Amino acid sequence: MQTPLAPYMLRPHQTLLLCRCSHTSLVPTPRSQIRFFCNSKPSRRSRKKPTEDHSSPSPSPPPGMSSQRTVADKKAKKSPQAQDVALPRLKKPKAGENQDGNGNIPQLPDASTPNEEKEEKVELELRKKGSDFDPKTVACWNEGESVPFLFLARALDLISNESGRIAIADILTNVFRTVIATTPGDLVSVVYLSANKIAPPHEGLELGIGDASIIRALAEAYGRKEEHVKNQLKELGDLGLVAKASRLSQRVMFKPKPLTVSKVLDTFRTIAKEAGKDSQDKKRNHIKGLLVAATDCEPQYLIRLLQSKMRIGLAEQTVLIALGQAAAYCDTLPAPPPESQSPLEEAAKIIKQVYSVLPDYDKIIPNLLRLGVWKLSEVCKFSLGVPVKPMLAKPTKGVSEILDKFQGIEFTCEYKYDGERAQIHYMEDGSVEIYSRNAERNTGKYPDVVNSVSRFKKPSVKSFVLDCEVVAYDREKQKILPFQILSTRARKDVAMGDIKVEVCTFAFDILFLNGEALLQEQLRTRRQHLYDSFEEIPGYFQFATALTSTDLEEIQNFLQIAVNSSCEGLIIKTLDGDATYEPSKRSNNWLKLKKDYMDSIGDSLDLVPIAAFHGRGKRTGVYGSFLLACYDEQNEEYQSICNIGFQSIFLGTGFSEKDLEDRSTSLRSKVIPRPKKHECSFCVPAILSVRDTLNPDVWFEPAEVWEVKAADLSISPVHRAARGAIDPNKGISLRFPRLLRIRDDKNPDQATTAEQVAELYRAQKINHVNNQTEENDE
Repeated sequence: MQTPLAPYMLRPHQTLLLCRCSHTSLVPTPRSQIRFFCNSKPSRRSRKKPTEDHSSPSPSPPPGMSSQRTVADKKAKKSPQAQDVALPRLKKPKAGENQDGNGNIPQLPDASTPNEEKEEKVELELRKKGSDFDPKTVACWNEGESVPFLFLARALDLISNESGRIAIADILTNVFRTVIATTPGDLVSVVYLSANKIAPPHEGLELGIGDASIIRALAEAYGRKEEHVKNQLKELGDLGLVAKASRLSQRVMFKPKPLTVSKVLDTFRTIAKEAGKDSQDKKRNHIKGLLVAATDCEPQYLIRLLQSKMRIGLAEQTVLIALGQAAAYCDTLPAPPPESQSPLEEAAKIIKQVYSVLPDYDKIIPNLLRLGVWKLSEVCKFSLGVPVKPMLAKPTKGVSEILDKFQGIEFTCEYKYDGERAQIHYMEDGSVEIYSRNAERNTGKYPDVVNSVSRFKKPSVKSFVLDCEVVAYDREKQKILPFQILSTRARKDVAMGDIKVEVCTFAFDILFLNGEALLQEQLRTRRQHLYDSFEEIPGYFQFATALTSTDLEEIQNFLQIAVNSSCEGLIIKTLDGDATYEPSKRSNNWLKLKKDYMDSIGDSLDLVPIAAFHGRGKRTGVYGSFLLACYDEQNEEYQSICNIGFQSIFLGTGFSEKDLEDRSTSLRSKVIPRPKKHECSFCVPAILSVRDTLNPDVWFEPAEVWEVKAADLSISPVHRAARGAIDPNKGISLRFPRLLRIRDDKNPDQATTAEQVAELYRAQKINHVNNQTEENDE
């Protein structure tokens, strides 16, 4: 592969040989002597081992390299085989420190070695608030030049030392302010990398490279053996730290051209688009190119971004808040309206609202820089081909509670189907896209749904967006099948002839029709558009079964019919007044009532496995029980809530021993080192809040979401869920939890929140008091 002359890493004992050739190709090798040779087959003479010319003086070594021959140099001369000098054994450093094995900060002759005093000054500046911060004091590049990736990497490293959400948001706000003030064109790249993304979710652009390929690329870039890299990974527990250690052990002959944020993002996108034969080799070459040019802590964050494991506790919601605040502070953008009471909070709210409607930074940020934050919602609107975040429902425990909440308000009840949420986009050119609740493309998963669109839409419909539930369906028996059946369907590139699980689409809302967004219309109006624009095809496309009533007995009977029809329960929605569609919001205008609400807590919970205990006896080799956690949005941490054993996994759930083995296998690849006190944000992708007395055998990075049902909630001195919300020193735990299903359609940060856990506890307590009162009345 033809490459331009680039800096290659040399150890103190290594030499550099150049082949005088008009067409030079650089191929880095782990040999003790790095050779530059041409693509054409070298002549027999050129392949001869070069002889030393003692008559001429030896060239002076690069600065910082000894002119004396080392033992390693002599060994290298004897053997041309691959060498791998042992790297200094690094203890896990405190976040932000570049320590060597002796605890010292390595002083490299590399021009990129940071000036400690200047770096400390930048760190202090980035921590400042509001008007105390001046972007010019931290920008290490000229106005209009590309933003160095090192600036962002060091900022991320600084964030890794913080645990408070506000402090993290302040640092990131100042990073964005600096970019806006100097090189606003790079803001898109900085935001994407800060959010650990490379493109909008609906584009389906994935890096598609595993740890094995990254390890190989790292080893080749730094002239190491893969075996040694893997051994150091076991010691440090973080491939990013291994990359950083590998880079710090190197010397460079030439100063590398600094990486920029736009270069990094563009390379990531190129990696994601590589396909076909030799695509993995091409991806590794791109990664090697980045690592060779990386300095300081850049390798650490390049690797973490490639793994999609930032490990600093930075959630996308904080990125949105920081982006809004940065725009509000910017002098070159329009000032807030005079009536604004809290400009920073309002700006952050606008950004989050706009992103829920148009989750695409490539479209949001240029408009933000052009118009400012205050007019952003006027131009960044819901459009075809970009899925909105789905509206969500709050749990309720009984029909009487619904009637109390909706007094004097007309509402409707719909079946709550046990399937997969789907957003169907039909374009004016006749193309169809289907998106999941996470805005991921599911079009290839449901070719049968795509084919049925032309049959169920009326001729007058030129474009639309439907909010639906795709459900496994037996057309012969006209019966809804369990979600577990649907989950066996392949996820990508499904061929019509290979379909074994048939589905039916149940539509319950319409968000866009013939070029107009309907989000601000009342549900009654949207529903009428839905009924007028489509025709039901039994077993293929149907409207959600609904009942509009305020009669207690009628609603209870309707709930029972829904349960008998293999549905989870009911969704209750207001029809008028405040009945607009609110993307990403868990609204009081939508309530959900499930079949087992009457005898247990008011909702199932979506929890994240964060640790496990080894099985005993016949279950040796698999995990016997799991520690589950909810997600605290405010502190961006996962808080333990219960321990679920294998009996709870199997009891009446349809799960088998094979399922337990599969879960153990899946989670085994997510094992991380034990989080240490005050170092959790350094060791894992997000902070884990777990009491010290809990000692699981293994810990996991948050990766999966499990839907769990429990008898009730109780105050717990052991678990940390919603700690301080109900009791100042205690958390909340689940009693008798049982696993319902694995939520493949959810990310860990979409798990049940600590706030929701507290709400469920309060609702349970109120209902318990009401039940006691009713018994006393009787």
